[in-house]
Amino acid sequence: MSNRKLEELRIWSDARKLVKEIYLLMKDNRDYGFKDQIQRATISIMNNIAEGSEYHSDPVFIRYLNIAKGSCAEVKSMLYLCEDLGYCDKANRERLHKQLLSLTSGIYKMIEYLSTPKKEPTTNTPTVDR
Repeated sequence: MSNRKLEELRIWSDARKLVKEIYLLMKDNRDYGFKDQIQRATISIMNNIAEGSEYHSDPVFIRYLNIAKGSCAEVKSMLYLCEDLGYCDKANRERLHKQLLSLTSGIYKMIEYLSTPKKEPTTNTPTVDR
């Protein structure tokens, strides 16, 4: 997969949307440590997808995708805390969890795709009897 375009990767677009959602959710939050951590973790998802895609190496991209998946888990965990601390309601947490589940699933599918050995194209040249 040597010719990746970042903007064409659905998982990157989905991560970008999630970053915006988290920033909007946290815009008035005064718990700066919490706000910073959840925003950084969410940005990490988007940026690891971006960085990994630029290497044009499937194994390296897979490594970055796994890091992005780990950041998805961190954001998911922090959203529970966000609800527990009253920074968001249950409906918002559940909506964002659905986005995260979809994003994590997309990342996993991309890892599976990149991990599958690719068949070399075969040429159907006729054999010539001599």
